[in-house]
Amino acid sequence: MSKIEPKNVKEALIDEFWIEAMQEKLNQFKRSEVWDLVPRPEGINVIGTKWIYKNKSDENGTVTRNNTRLVAQGYTQIEGLDFDETFALVARLESIRLLLGVSCILKFKLFQMDVKSAFLNGYMNEEVYVEQPKGFVDRSFPNHVYRLKKALYGLKQAPRAWYERLTQFLVDQGYRKGGTDKTLFVKDDNGRPMIAQIYVDDIVCFWWDV
Repeated sequence: MSKIEPKNVKEALIDEFWIEAMQEKLNQFKRSEVWDLVPRPEGINVIGTKWIYKNKSDENGTVTRNNTRLVAQGYTQIEGLDFDETFALVARLESIRLLLGVSCILKFKLFQMDVKSAFLNGYMNEEVYVEQPKGFVDRSFPNHVYRLKKALYGLKQAPRAWYERLTQFLVDQGYRKGGTDKTLFVKDDNGRPMIAQIYVDDIVCFWWDV
């Protein structure tokens, strides 16, 4: 485990622990079928990628994990070509306060969860290409690029793609989306209310355990 966060990819590539962390991230992309390596198309905007490095520490400040994230340089995207609609729905503060109050009064069970690599679950509607990550360029196809099947962090449409995927899943499970607060989902499970409140990649769940 490395205690030093590299400032750039050059520093990371001389540290075996950070190399391992980056490789694990790319293995996760492969398992999740995030992209396909394809010949570089002509006349198409290819978005750059960048590695982000951050150590995860416990309550005592001890480094527990070297965490990496590969992000797309979304500032180079072209509206109408790489993306159309962008938004990141977040829960209304009033809704959260109301639900916390109701959960106390009705003795709801409350759970909070953070979705790991949430944006990688969102499907792409647009045709988007990104450069191969620095330090991990395929030697057999150095000029190829990745065509995205799922969203990367940094893309302007990534929050929208994740929200649409999550919404479809919840609706398929019998939840109804709120009319005013689109991040609120409610389900009647045989007279037992179940509620899910979404805040980007955080989810707060309530249900009445009687």
